[in-house]
Amino acid sequence: MQQVLSQMLKKYKINNIEDKKNAIKEIVQEVVLCGLSRGGFFKEAAFYGGTALRIFYGLDRFSEDLDFSLTTQDPNFDLTKYFPYIENETKSLGLDFSVQEKVKSFDSNIKSAFLKGNTKEHILTFYENGEDAKFINKDEAIRIKFEVDINPPVGATYETKFGLLPSPYQVKLYDLPSLFAGKIHACLCRNWHSRIKGRDFYDYVFFLSIGAQVNLKNLKAKLVQSNFISEDYDLTIDNLKALLNERFENLNFEQAKEDVLPFVRDKSKLDLWSVEFFKEITKNLKGI
Repeated sequence: MQQVLSQMLKKYKINNIEDKKNAIKEIVQEVVLCGLSRGGFFKEAAFYGGTALRIFYGLDRFSEDLDFSLTTQDPNFDLTKYFPYIENETKSLGLDFSVQEKVKSFDSNIKSAFLKGNTKEHILTFYENGEDAKFINKDEAIRIKFEVDINPPVGATYETKFGLLPSPYQVKLYDLPSLFAGKIHACLCRNWHSRIKGRDFYDYVFFLSIGAQVNLKNLKAKLVQSNFISEDYDLTIDNLKALLNERFENLNFEQAKEDVLPFVRDKSKLDLWSVEFFKEITKNLKGI
């Protein structure tokens, strides 16, 4: 058990206690994926979002949550049936995490749950030198949120990816154009607690840097579902660029940078962020 965790830790550069906590969170995210895979979750759902981009495409920032979408709409989807697989997977590695569904007081297309474990306990489990654990409050918790969209917009396309640690597992994943569609939807539509979620725009730059194309059919369905555009709107690549440019013109870039700074190592990547920078790189956007 400890050997597997040590092997997974090898890819991390640890400089401080926050690096230790983030490494644990990222490793536990992969443990969750392995447990879900064992439980057959990916027969009816697919992985997407920033964490999917980090694990399978090398996005160079920390991502907190796990985002999934059913492949077909199911208002009766029961997320809790997969909790035992997640808990068993963590326990098999000597980790003590529990899963709890987030019960909402309103109807929602999103099913949510939290994986929770004690921070101090897991610092001592993961690291031979746990001296800095004494500075951690005994009640501090590691929390990993995961969400499932039970009413997915049409048009997403998928691929299969494999992970090797903590044990070989298989994941159904939104393919790169569909992942990009989700990210552009977030850039256009999402504010985060009345603040800009700069991480969306960081990821937007990453997609363009690897030459990703955007799935226009899936993006249009998402934007229609969010009431951002009407069903009869012609979402051509030129019209999409115009929508994005309008968004950039109204974006508070200092606020966006403030949001993303805690999640990236190379802060200089944000130095060029401006209306002009985003408009210029958006000229390279291509659709399929």
